[in-house]
Amino acid sequence: MTAIATERDVPTSYVFFAMLRRDIRVARRELPFFLVRTAMQPLLLMIVFGYLMPKLGVMQKGYTATLLPGVLALSLALSSVQSVALPMVAQFGFSKEIEDRLLAPIPNHLVALELIVAGTIQGMIAGIFVLPAGRLIMGAIPGLALSNLPHLLGITILGAATFSALGLVMGCAIQPQQIGLMFSSIISPMIFFGCTYYPWTALDKVPVMKYLVLVNPLVYVAEGMRGAITPDVPHMDPLVVALVLVGLLLLFWHVGKRAFLRRAIS
Repeated sequence: MTAIATERDVPTSYVFFAMLRRDIRVARRELPFFLVRTAMQPLLLMIVFGYLMPKLGVMQKGYTATLLPGVLALSLALSSVQSVALPMVAQFGFSKEIEDRLLAPIPNHLVALELIVAGTIQGMIAGIFVLPAGRLIMGAIPGLALSNLPHLLGITILGAATFSALGLVMGCAIQPQQIGLMFSSIISPMIFFGCTYYPWTALDKVPVMKYLVLVNPLVYVAEGMRGAITPDVPHMDPLVVALVLVGLLLLFWHVGKRAFLRRAIS
């Protein structure tokens, strides 16, 4: 009886941050594998499109100013969504590790929130790694401006949190045998139509596509990054980007929380 009372007296914040510290410790131990999983594709994109093709004269050298923010957004988004979705698919599936989390003396919705916070941190780590790597690979970036740190930090946090919340939705909705489907039918189209390789305003020549891609959350992260680090490249209004990302974050959190609680009960 005393043990139960003591357990219930543990502050919620202490349990929350203890779970967060555990996830960060696990991520730190697996950092090399984490970077390979999340940064390999962005690094290859920068090597091919940002270094080789300009060297070969296939692309203009100024293209790197458009590419770097897009690749940074891509790395951040992939890391955030995978860091939440992939472990959840396994934990709700064959490993049943989620049961250990649900036994923690905090409300279940805070367990879901902790997963999003951990995913946000991992997404930011991926972005911090890719930004200097891109500068080294592609060389001088025309118009690169790193002085607007509050803008860059805000977009990084909002983007990582939004895609972590999306990872919560996907992790609750997808079964282990459907992992391949997640990448082929959701992640791949998101990458190619997320304004990673081109600014959104360039789609003026294809008006239908210009408005269809607005359903893609990666568009806003990529455009926000362009406004933060290469402001000379045409980009969306930063205020619009911030408002949309906040709206998407709240939407994904609401849907993901409900799905998480349903899975937890079942």
